[in-house]
Amino acid sequence: MTKSELIDRLSARHPQLQAADGELAVKTLLDTMVGTLMLGRRIEIRGFGSFSLSWRPPRLGRNPKNGEKVSVAGKFVPHFKAGKELRDCVDVVVS
Repeated sequence: MTKSELIDRLSARHPQLQAADGELAVKTLLDTMVGTLMLGRRIEIRGFGSFSLSWRPPRLGRNPKNGEKVSVAGKFVPHFKAGKELRDCVDVVVS
């Protein structure tokens, strides 16, 4: 699902909201989540999951074009861990 599909679905589920209101709500939520992760803080949504940052240490990589070894700097990457309720719901649907 894309961000625009999420906005459309939110507007369809709540017809009293205008499309601009749904767009503002989704944008505000995502901006707040990004800002929280940028501060190095964890986000936990009960029943859904948690977002945190994981550290990837520096390593020696490879350029796929020519095979040369390349030094890759260490970095933080976003990490999502699904909550139990979400895992159970997905397991029922997929099985």
